[in-house]
Amino acid sequence: MQYMLMLYFDEAGFQKADKATLERRHGAYNAYTEAAKTAGVLVGGDRLQPSATASTVRLKNGKSAVLDGPYAETKEQFGGYYILDLPDLDAALDWAARCPTADHGTVEVRAIWPM
Repeated sequence: MQYMLMLYFDEAGFQKADKATLERRHGAYNAYTEAAKTAGVLVGGDRLQPSATASTVRLKNGKSAVLDGPYAETKEQFGGYYILDLPDLDAALDWAARCPTADHGTVEVRAIWPM
């Protein structure tokens, strides 16, 4: 079964981090990605541009309404994702706990519901 690990963290804090912290985090993400590849569970994943670059679309009275930026102001922003092919939720939770984001943000785990 495929699971999406959605990575949430404080963008402002990430942007304010010193060079050593950023290098350590990038190294941790690279190692995590390589571990998922080596284990044969990585289906896909990527980083997202900052939430300020987002657009939100809603229909109001049958007409499209587009808002610049994310819909909700929150402490943590959706900053990236991994899609992993794993045997069960326990395995997905184990991979989520090992994800570097779990150390400085939140990892939401959701099973993918194929169409």
